[in-house]
Amino acid sequence: MKTINKIAFSEIESIPQLVKDFLNHDIEGFEAHTFSLENFAQQIHSKQDSFTSDKREILSEAIKSQLSDFKLSSNQIENLENLKHKNTFTITTGHQLNLFSGPVFFIYKILQTIKTCTYLKQNFPDFNFVPIYWMASEDHDFAEINHFKTENNYYEINEHSGGAVGRIFINDIFFISEFEKEFKDSIFGTELILMLKEAYKNGNTLTKAIQTLVHRLFSDFGLLILDGDSKELKNQIKDVFKDELENFSLHKNSIEKVDFLTDKYGKVQVNPREINLFYLSETRDRIDFDGNNYIVVDKNIQFTKEEILSELENSPEKFSPNALMRPVYQETVLPNLAYIGGNAEIMYWLELKDYFTELNLPFPILIPRNSMLFLKEKTIGKIEKLNLKLDDFFQNFTKITNDKILDNNEILHLLSEKENLLTKQFLELKNAAESTDQSFGNLVKAEETRQLKSFERMKKRLLRAEKIKQNELLERLENLFLDVHPSKTWQERIYNFSVFFADFGFSWIEFCMEEMVVEDSKLIIVAI
Repeated sequence: MKTINKIAFSEIESIPQLVKDFLNHDIEGFEAHTFSLENFAQQIHSKQDSFTSDKREILSEAIKSQLSDFKLSSNQIENLENLKHKNTFTITTGHQLNLFSGPVFFIYKILQTIKTCTYLKQNFPDFNFVPIYWMASEDHDFAEINHFKTENNYYEINEHSGGAVGRIFINDIFFISEFEKEFKDSIFGTELILMLKEAYKNGNTLTKAIQTLVHRLFSDFGLLILDGDSKELKNQIKDVFKDELENFSLHKNSIEKVDFLTDKYGKVQVNPREINLFYLSETRDRIDFDGNNYIVVDKNIQFTKEEILSELENSPEKFSPNALMRPVYQETVLPNLAYIGGNAEIMYWLELKDYFTELNLPFPILIPRNSMLFLKEKTIGKIEKLNLKLDDFFQNFTKITNDKILDNNEILHLLSEKENLLTKQFLELKNAAESTDQSFGNLVKAEETRQLKSFERMKKRLLRAEKIKQNELLERLENLFLDVHPSKTWQERIYNFSVFFADFGFSWIEFCMEEMVVEDSKLIIVAI
């Protein structure tokens, strides 16, 4: 394995403009929440002043209890103890409980979180930094997480769903035998199969399965795994949930940012609701207010104001934050400095800045995670033979394909030459037309537009004809694009980590860690 290129997000066409502007400090008010040592120094100061010792004790004991079934590494034990001390802070990433981790970027997020802690310790030696993986165990969209894909197969489980996915018990393990067939002859296939069987035992919950897998992969790095589906932790955010039920505060205090982002970028990632909480029973259902009572949507459950506040006081574990409230919950219970997430996550965090200010809660540094792409040397050779660059595959590839098809085309050259000549001739005519009446000038401009459109039609017809004539080249270009973008999207969003682990084992994990860029957001391209 060898890294052959690292492309900054600012140079990649498909990265959302909002993320690019955030990274470039082009969004007013967020300059202090981008990656820099100065910003981290300020964040340490803010969080140290606001995060109390009793919260630290509750957090450490909650994680210790949640991981009590696992043999902790020395690094994990040290991090758990350090969490009790006021000079210790967390760096957090979060993700859904996808089957066997789902797409491989799950691994990249966690590795960048761990490496960021190492980097901060080197620069702030008087403080400790603990990597946290926050499990999205309360999500209820089972269809989003019940599968993963390798190069050759699609694996899926079917279980009864509708409630918090972390509570789902595993019964359907047929996929394991199919996975075994695919990987039993791989170099590290046996290790992969044992990992899968250990995590997805009959009777394990999905929470336990992901805890088992993540612990197996990252315990030696000191990573701590946190499940927010916890009465002890939710006790600490009851006042925020109460305020949300009574005053709809998140919506009120984020609407200005939402309007600003919508006006500038077209839309926001997640629109806040009037009440940004769910109610957990055997299912997870949204809470709404009809003007008199609080309604649990799609359930035959309703509360008066006094009843729902009593329910919150006595059973906070029954209240679940939605995607926008979850960051507030996270930052309330963690001594957190920074959140590492994908582009979509970063975009909805940006909506919450004013709400955090209203709560007097420090808003964290946001770090768009690195991306990685592993390409076979054979594929890279084919790209080079066609005089293409790897960067080309992350720009407008349709345009690049069209340019390649028409490269050095004599007819296109002649058309462009005549088109330029026509433009010059009409320029002379327009200048002369200015000395006559306006209607004649307008006629000249209209005729120029008509004739130039004819050139555009001829170019399109030429391209269509050349695509038929050069069908073999077109097919090669399309196949190369699919080698780089399986299923026409980024590799990391399609393939499971097993695709790479099968050939390289834990050395692949170590390589990814080594190549991660902490200070910037980049696409890292690797030849294998």
